[in-house]
Amino acid sequence: MPPLSTELDLALDLARTAEAEILPRFRTVSVTRKPDGTEVTEADRVAERAMRERLADARPNHAVLGEEFGESGPDDARYRWVLDPVDGTAGFTIGVPLFGTLVALLDDGEPVVGVIHFPAIRETVYAARGGGCYFRTADTETTVAVDPVDALRDATVTSTALHSSDVTAADDQTPYRLTDVVRQAGKFRFVTDCLQHALVARGRTHAAIDTLMRPWDVAALVPCVREAGGVAAPLSPGADDVVFGGSLVTAGSEALLKDIRTRLQPQ
Repeated sequence: MPPLSTELDLALDLARTAEAEILPRFRTVSVTRKPDGTEVTEADRVAERAMRERLADARPNHAVLGEEFGESGPDDARYRWVLDPVDGTAGFTIGVPLFGTLVALLDDGEPVVGVIHFPAIRETVYAARGGGCYFRTADTETTVAVDPVDALRDATVTSTALHSSDVTAADDQTPYRLTDVVRQAGKFRFVTDCLQHALVARGRTHAAIDTLMRPWDVAALVPCVREAGGVAAPLSPGADDVVFGGSLVTAGSEALLKDIRTRLQPQ
């Protein structure tokens, strides 16, 4: 296994590979729906295919899990790449430039490399275990750290949407008590998809809540937040696996995460 710095370089290269397929299709792509009702575009599929082809050459013994084409590679592989070519497809389809490309590497299920890349605004947050978290723009590259606020009343908290909350929840969704967090937070805003967790890693906000998440939505976010000094966990107290826990809260401090997690639990 190459050092994680080498794997991080590969992850960044995979994000650039996806960008080359995504940006030419931005604002022009047509939309279809998957069997589960979520939106998908040609950009999603073509970009993931390009990343998979790159991995087949560079890491043929690694497994791959992607949003569009599922699992591939050896069943017993220690290392698994997790890919989401367009995180925020709903915004992407209407021309919102805040969608991201997510690339992660799992080591026996533990997320050890993460890249959160924003092609349209040319920003990237990325990290490898033990190496710190970085923020790159077109002109600069800096290390970043969370802002460790403990009290919810002092915190800026964000969420992506109202699904699986006490505002609106389908029959098969947990009605997390989002309204309690909204009322008690120092500031609350809705921020799109992976961007809200990148902002936590950068210390621009203090906590981010996603009540519904799939593994490819989560895996790249965790190393970035943790290497920036923050914490990440599923919302359900019974979920131990952060990548496959079905939801996510990230925060700049353990105290804030615990408070938010407790408040969100249905009564």
